[in-house]
Amino acid sequence: MKEIRTEDAVGQVLCQDITQIIKDKVKGPVFRKGHIVREEDIPVLLSVGKEHLYVWEKKEGILHENEGAEILYEICAGEGMTGTEIKEGKKEVIADCDGLLKIRSQALRKVNALGEMMIASRHGNTVVRKGDKIAGTRIIPLVIEEEKMKKAREAAGPEPIFSIKPFQFKKVGLVVTGSEIRKGLIEDTFSPVLEQKLSEFPTAVMGKVMPGDDKDAITAAILDFITQGADLVLCSGGMSVDPDDRTPGAISHTGARVVTYGAPVLPGAMMMVSYYEKDGKTIPIVGLPGCVMYAKRTIFDLLLPRLLADDEITAEEIVDLGEGGLCLNCKVCTYPNCGFGK
Repeated sequence: MKEIRTEDAVGQVLCQDITQIIKDKVKGPVFRKGHIVREEDIPVLLSVGKEHLYVWEKKEGILHENEGAEILYEICAGEGMTGTEIKEGKKEVIADCDGLLKIRSQALRKVNALGEMMIASRHGNTVVRKGDKIAGTRIIPLVIEEEKMKKAREAAGPEPIFSIKPFQFKKVGLVVTGSEIRKGLIEDTFSPVLEQKLSEFPTAVMGKVMPGDDKDAITAAILDFITQGADLVLCSGGMSVDPDDRTPGAISHTGARVVTYGAPVLPGAMMMVSYYEKDGKTIPIVGLPGCVMYAKRTIFDLLLPRLLADDEITAEEIVDLGEGGLCLNCKVCTYPNCGFGK
C-alpha cells in the first residue's frame, strides 16, 4: 500500500472500505476495498473527510485480489452462468437458466489445493434455477503472484469447472403395476405422486396404463409408450422379490440395457434404471419401488433431474450414492437443503 492525496487518486485501487456515517441516516461503505477511483468519486471522498487514501501500488507480476477473483470466475463459469460485481474481493457465479449443475470435481480440488485462492460451490448433480448462486470465488490475500493464477488455469484445464445441463421437455408414460390396482380393489395413489414431482419440470404425462402383475403385459405397455413417442417411461411398484412382483423382469424383457437393479439409498433401495435404444434415441425406463409413493424424498428425487437433463446415469455413480444416501426422515423436510444424496 501507499498513501496518496485524494485529488491524485484517479485510477488507483482502494485498499480499504471507505465508510460514510450520517447520524440517523447512513452508516456503511460508500466505496469498497478494491474500488478503482474515478474523477467523479473525488468530491464524494472529500465529503466524508478523506483527504488522503491508501491505494494499492501496482507491481509487475503481482495481481490485486479483484483481478484474482476475476480469473477464478473465468475458470469456473460455463454457458448459462453470469458473474456478480466483485465485492470485498469476492465474485459469485449465478445460474442464468434452469438445469442440472455439473461439476468437474477433480479440477475443483486441484485449484483449491494450490492455496491462497478458493472456490466454494454447491453440490453437483443438483437442480439450479435461474438466479441461484452456484459458487463464490476469491483469493485469500490482498495480492497474489500472477504466476500462481496461471497455475490455477492449468490445474482447471481448458473446460469450465461448472456447467449447466438445461432440462429437456419430456413426454412421460406411466405404467402402474399391481393386480389390486388393475382390479380396482385399491385406489392408485402412486400416479398423483409422480405427476406432482414431474410437474416441477418441463414434462407432459402421456397417460397411464395398469397392466396388473403380468410380466408380458407390463413389457407390452412399456414398449407401447415408446412406440407412441415417450421420452421416459416410469414403472411404479412391483419391484421387490415377492413372486407377484414382476416389474424388473418385464423391464429387462423389453431389451433395455439395465444399469442397475438396486441402489445403496434409503428410501429407494429397489429402484431399477435402464436405457432403451430406438432409432438413435435413448429412452430411460425406470422401475420405482413402493417407497416413492409414501416417503417424502427417495432415490427418485435424486435421479429425476438427471433423467430430465439427458445426463446418463452410470452404475458407478449409483454406487457412489451410498455416502449420503440415507434420508433421516426429518419431521420438517428441508430437502434439497440437507445432506441426502450428497
